[in-house]
Amino acid sequence: MQHRQEQQEKDGATSAVRPRALWSWALYDWANSAFFTIILTFVFARYFSQAVVGDEVAGTEYWGNIVGIAGVVVAIGAPVLGAIADRSGRRKPWLIGFTLLCVAACAMLWFVRPTMDDFWWACIWVGLGILGAEFAFIFYNTMLPDLAAPEKLGRWSGWGWGLGYVGGVVCLVVALFGFVEADPSFLGLNHDEAEHVRATFVLVAVWYLVFALPLFFLTPDQPSTGLSAGQALRAGLGQLRQSLAQAREYGHILRFLVARMLYTDGLATVFTFGGVYAAGTFGMSQTEVLQFGIALNVTAGIGALGFAWVDDAIGGRNTIFLSLAGLAATATAILLVETELWFWVFGMALGIFVGPLQAASRSHLARAAPEHLRNQMFGLFTFSGKATAFAGPLLVGAVTAATGSQRWGMSTVLVFFAVGFLLMLTVPDAGTGRMEKNR
Repeated sequence: MQHRQEQQEKDGATSAVRPRALWSWALYDWANSAFFTIILTFVFARYFSQAVVGDEVAGTEYWGNIVGIAGVVVAIGAPVLGAIADRSGRRKPWLIGFTLLCVAACAMLWFVRPTMDDFWWACIWVGLGILGAEFAFIFYNTMLPDLAAPEKLGRWSGWGWGLGYVGGVVCLVVALFGFVEADPSFLGLNHDEAEHVRATFVLVAVWYLVFALPLFFLTPDQPSTGLSAGQALRAGLGQLRQSLAQAREYGHILRFLVARMLYTDGLATVFTFGGVYAAGTFGMSQTEVLQFGIALNVTAGIGALGFAWVDDAIGGRNTIFLSLAGLAATATAILLVETELWFWVFGMALGIFVGPLQAASRSHLARAAPEHLRNQMFGLFTFSGKATAFAGPLLVGAVTAATGSQRWGMSTVLVFFAVGFLLMLTVPDAGTGRMEKNR
């Protein structure tokens, strides 16, 4: 009787703290997205190529090498870190540590001047920033099933991903109009030394840290298992080897991860070559491409937020099917249209399905992964998003070169969506609960 009363009190306390903890968790997506939007996509990537390297072609090559090498390290390290965290119990120390690594790296980018003399500093700090942001997200993802009830995993995954897209756009707007395009220069920043651009990297550091603080302080964590760092390392690696040896027991998860690897490659290729396709096929200027990128992120955020309830109603697997079908249909339309107006119409429609696909992938794994292997599985989840990231761009380049047509080159993304869809047909539905193993 006493045990039941204690359990009821515990459940009541958990219920009381849950909304605050969940919104703090979702806000971290808003914080983290600033790094990917400002540093990896719109501002620092161009600054590195144009100002630091001073040669668009060479700069693009060097940038691809930096991101590619960091991606390989993330792909290799993610499952190992996840396995270690499963054995040590606590997740927040890992998340906080990697978050602070990324924050510090972004702040240090302020010292990267527009000169080739700072080339290696740029490489080092961007590389460390990528590792910090990507590794932190592993432990962020694994916290969701502990905070949200199984029947609400979809909506919270969607709300988090939606806030991430919105946060990235808001931070970009602040960076562009508060610093880059500000006239007169904000705080007297020296344009000749590109201080107005470099200040946006400090903005990302502050933005990331400030909006991550609620998660640091207001979300509960798993208790420690009491293992030392060395013991957790040995136990985690042993568990990872055992899981790989017993892969057939978790075949449904492995098939899902392979399917996700393929359709994520297609999605990444759309974002990587979308601007190139828009400029080459429709003659859009750099400003118009940037506007299109911002609008695409907005519609992706709207889609993630809007489909959040759909996920809980029909399950993550079915939401993935719906999203892939929508992506394939709108991508096909984009490849067929001849005018810029219709490119914008179907491009915005495509964005609606991007966010739900990503959010539903996270919620599906949160429901399907065994609780004692959750960190490890989300490490493999990160691995599946990086392992073959090169395949899409290589295929687009090869087909474009062979046919002399951007349309035929970009049509290869449909192959990734279609094969991912077919593989998902072999994955059982995790429903709104958690599936431990195949039967």
